[in-house]
Amino acid sequence: MPKSKEPRFEENLRRLEQIVDQLENKEAPLDQSLALFEEGVHLARACQKTLEQAKKKVEILVKETGELKPFEESTN
Repeated sequence: MPKSKEPRFEENLRRLEQIVDQLENKEAPLDQSLALFEEGVHLARACQKTLEQAKKKVEILVKETGELKPFEESTN
């Protein structure tokens, strides 16, 4: 199977974290900050899409075994 040229989820998340750090430092000029923000929005959407696809795959796999259980958030 050929590798996709799309960055992996982990790479997108790592880059998104770098962008957040840069924006929180407030050292970049406005135009650079806007470009970083735009890139961050794109990466956040890509990560969300990947997570949604993974969730659907897990639901399908679990459903095939007849043991589909809804996700419960922990309340720690």
